[in-house]
Amino acid sequence: MTREPAPQAPPVALTIAGSDSGGGAGIQADLKTMEAHGVFATTALTAITAQNTRGVERSHVLPLEEIDAQFDAVVSDFDVGAIKTGMLATSEVVDLVAEKLASYDAPAVIDPVMVAATGDRLLEPEAERAYERLIAEATLVTPNADEAAVLTGVEPEDAEDAREAGEALVETGAEAALVKGGHLPTEEVKDVLVTADGARTFEHARIETEANHGSGCTLASAITARLAAGEDLSEAVEGSLAFMERAVRYSLDVGEGPGAVHHLADLRNRAEREPTAEAVQGIVDRFGEENVRALVPEVGMNVVGATPYAEDVGETAAVEGRITRTMRGISPNGGVRFGASSHVARFLLAAREFDPALRFAVNCRFDEDVERALGALDAPSAEFDRTGKPDGVKREDGGAMEWGVRRAFGDGHEDGETPAAVIDRGEVGKEAIVKLVAPDAEILVERTLAVHDAL
Repeated sequence: MTREPAPQAPPVALTIAGSDSGGGAGIQADLKTMEAHGVFATTALTAITAQNTRGVERSHVLPLEEIDAQFDAVVSDFDVGAIKTGMLATSEVVDLVAEKLASYDAPAVIDPVMVAATGDRLLEPEAERAYERLIAEATLVTPNADEAAVLTGVEPEDAEDAREAGEALVETGAEAALVKGGHLPTEEVKDVLVTADGARTFEHARIETEANHGSGCTLASAITARLAAGEDLSEAVEGSLAFMERAVRYSLDVGEGPGAVHHLADLRNRAEREPTAEAVQGIVDRFGEENVRALVPEVGMNVVGATPYAEDVGETAAVEGRITRTMRGISPNGGVRFGASSHVARFLLAAREFDPALRFAVNCRFDEDVERALGALDAPSAEFDRTGKPDGVKREDGGAMEWGVRRAFGDGHEDGETPAAVIDRGEVGKEAIVKLVAPDAEILVERTLAVHDAL
């Protein structure tokens, strides 16, 4: 028996960069990131480094003719949709790559890799001066604040300085510049995209981690992959920054150093959508079989499941229209879909800020009997009192519920252990509710049934 082949035709991108034997940055990061975006990645290796999460131990630059041959081999065979450069090491390599980019018509993302995250220098001083010609070939150049200062003489300390540095790079010849704000001393991370038409600032919360090995390579590779797939520049930058934020937050604890960014976090997250929805449906079915009618609040019950690296409501699955009481049991008003819950989903996402392992939650009715039954849980309970929330909390702190979660999981819960239940005693016009949380579906079922059986 023979089978018909089913070949695919993905977009193709090329990365011209050095290797990282530690696997977190360089060519290795580029390959993982591009493939995670559904783009076929090709390479032209410029240098071999002996490095890991702690630092760079040795570096060997390949002969120019070998780099030249790799580039020609790729572009003579593949329809390359976008090109990315990383570690180029010497002025001779920079000149060669600039010449090659000038000869090939494709968007070029220039990541001016000068210093590794560990502080090790990856570019000779002479090569810094050679970058002007390479930048002139750039569709986008992506320096961090330190690299922008070397390239332009402008030392960014805030978003306005970053814009000035970006404008200087555009004047040098780049079509656009993305001055990254991770190194800026600002509370929020502000990345500034400058084009001939103006500037756009992207803001997101700063993640308190040192596990950022490979972050620059990964961001530039993501943008390159998206450009190869046909996205416009602004769209590619915006999507890649979101991709990068997730990769940094859910970093990989590997090596003896700070760790590496998770290049496949977004891909793995998307792959878990169907299993997550199935898990929520399984919980709902169990609740129906066990008839947890006594725990359904007046506003209705909902079960929410978050994908492993969920960052927004659209990445949580829940019951459409909630679960309501019937004369003899419970009934879901609709099927399970992503984005179906707002209230419980936002609670779960807020709780994940304190414990990212939490994946599932359910809201239950609350009274004195239920409060006593919470003693049957395998972990402590926490609570917050809405009457104590500051004036204006909805406007300034993301809503009363997010404020309450912060009280319950943060400063309002002294021993630091993740609670199994969070009590919201309500207020005028707000029903008292208790929400149960768990890292997996089975534990959520066990906790819910433990409370139900103790009633």
